[in-house]
Amino acid sequence: MTTTAAALFDVDGTLLDTTYFHTLSWWEALRQYDRTVPAARVHRAVGMGADQLLDHLLGEDRDHDADEAITAAHDALYARHWPAIEPLPDAAGLLRACAGRGWRIVLASSASERELAVLRRVLDADEVIAAVTTADDVAATKPAPDLVRAALDRAGAEPEHAVFVGDTVWDVAAAGRAHVPCVAVESGGFAAQELLGCGAAEIHRDSAELLAALDGSLLARPPH
Repeated sequence: MTTTAAALFDVDGTLLDTTYFHTLSWWEALRQYDRTVPAARVHRAVGMGADQLLDHLLGEDRDHDADEAITAAHDALYARHWPAIEPLPDAAGLLRACAGRGWRIVLASSASERELAVLRRVLDADEVIAAVTTADDVAATKPAPDLVRAALDRAGAEPEHAVFVGDTVWDVAAAGRAHVPCVAVESGGFAAQELLGCGAAEIHRDSAELLAALDGSLLARPPH
């Protein structure tokens, strides 16, 4: 029986240079609703979905009445940056190289369908993307494992036949809870030491460095 091997890729900060657009958009959205949080703290929470991010920044015991409005403000502010979004170095080339080695490529994103469509156009590698996830596919976002498990389901792969690629400590934690090894990149602003401390199996500066080092990576060849 043929085993499906899946390479699961986070999108924001891993394949596309969006982390600081998200940081600025959340920071400004929070200020609009009189929640002042230092931008550095906001940046450290990017990579979580809105459900987790607001609890992390504002506390779980707060008044939740403004959550939906804050999230909508973030989405509107972030959409202003869409024309400026660029792929990270060799991101599409990395996906194509992994697909060429026999990996089934899944974008493990908690973006909305509308936002993901924009991101996919910028990435320009649809011919090798086998499946995607969106916010609608999970009850809880990273660091919960739901998104990684949804991506595995989309791929039709077992955890032992998959590798997750991400850029935040939340990615590493989510992959670990789903029993999938995580290859981490530093392009989202987390340092190698932090990512390794959370359990990342290997670290690369960005997608281009991972592509150059592919032969020595967990992505070198699919498990059989």
